Amino acid sequence: MNQRFYSLDVFRGATVCLMILVNNPGSWAHIYAPLEHAPWHGLTPTDLVFPFFLFAVGNALSFVMPRLEQAGPATFWKKVLKRTALIFLIGLFLNWWPFIKADDYTFKVFEKVRIMGVLQRIALAYFFAAITIYIFKGVRTFYAAMVMLLAYWAICLIGNPVDPYSLNGWFGTDIDKLLIGTSHLYKGEGMPFDPEGLMSTLPAIAQVILGYLVGNHIKEKGTSKESLPTMINGLFVGAIALLVTGFCWDMVMPINKKIWTSSYVVYTTGLATLTIATMIYFIEIKGAKSRLAQFFDVFGKNALFVFALSAFLPKGLTLIQLEKGVTPWNWLYKKVLIHTPGLPENGSLLYALTVITFMWLICWALDRKKIYIKV
Repeated sequence: MNQRFYSLDVFRGATVCLMILVNNPGSWAHIYAPLEHAPWHGLTPTDLVFPFFLFAVGNALSFVMPRLEQAGPATFWKKVLKRTALIFLIGLFLNWWPFIKADDYTFKVFEKVRIMGVLQRIALAYFFAAITIYIFKGVRTFYAAMVMLLAYWAICLIGNPVDPYSLNGWFGTDIDKLLIGTSHLYKGEGMPFDPEGLMSTLPAIAQVILGYLVGNHIKEKGTSKESLPTMINGLFVGAIALLVTGFCWDMVMPINKKIWTSSYVVYTTGLATLTIATMIYFIEIKGAKSRLAQFFDVFGKNALFVFALSAFLPKGLTLIQLEKGVTPWNWLYKKVLIHTPGLPENGSLLYALTVITFMWLICWALDRKKIYIKV
C-alpha cells in the first residue's frame, strides 16, 4: 500500500489489536463493560471491532481490485477463490483445534464442530463483495450494497412480522439449522444461534463493499497533497450522513451486532469512516506518525496471521495442564495477575494487555525480517 495511506494500515492494525484484546481476558467472568458485547440490541466499543475489520477488508480491496481486473477473469477467480477458501478453512480449523479434548484426550468429532465463525464470515463477505465489485463497478456497486441492506431488512420482516429482531424470532436461525445443522451452530446464547450465521452474512457483504467505496474515494481523491483536504472533507460528510441514517434506521430496525442488522452496518460504517478521516488528517496531513501509530502499524502488516495465532496458541496449550485449570497460556493470570489489587477486572485486563504485548513482539520480529504472511 502506498505510504501516503499509511493511516489505513494503522487503522487495520488498531482493529486487530482490539480484536485480540477483547478475545483474551484473564477471566470471562471479570470484564469491564466496554470490553463486552451488548447483550442484544445496542452498541458497545467491542461491537465496533468486527465491522471495522470488514470495513478495512473493503479498504484493502480498493487497492487490489484494479490489479485483479487488469489480470483478467481467470486470475481474478483463481486469486479470490483461493483466498476465500484459505481464510474459511483456517477459521474452521481453529474451531476444531485442538482435535482432542483437554480433560480426557478423546477425539473431537467433526459432527459437533461449529462451522461458522469470525474468519469464516470474513471469507464469505470478502468473496461476495469482490464478485459484486468486479461485476457492477462504479456507482452501481453502491446501489448493490444498498439493495443488500434493504433486502435483509425486508426479509427479516417477512420472516417474522411479529418479532423479527429477537433471539427467538429472528428468521436466520431456522435457515442455519436447516443448511448447517443444529450441532454445528454456536450455543453461547443458551440455544442454537450463530452470530456469524449465513443470513446475517448478507449485510456483512454490504459492509465490505462500503469499505471498498471509502477506500476507492481515498485512493482516487487523495493522490496529491493538495487534494487531501478535499478528500477528507468528503469522508467527514459521508460519515455524518451514514451516522444520521444509521441512527434513524435504528428506530425501526434496532442496531444489533448479533444479527448484524442493516442499521448496525450503516452506523458502524459511519463511525469507521469518521475514524479513518481523522487518522488521515493527523497522520497524512499533519504528519503525526506517533509511536502509537507505529505500534498499530506493526499489527496491520500481519493482521490475519496474528489474529489466527491469538486463537491457535491458547486453544492448543489447553492440552498441557500444569495443574487443574492452569496451562502455560493462562499461568501468568492464574498465579500472578489474578492477585492484582483492586477490582478483579484489573487483573483480567492486565492479562489481556500482556497478550497484546506478546503478539506485538511476534509481529515486530516478523516486520524486522520483512516477513509478511499474506492469505
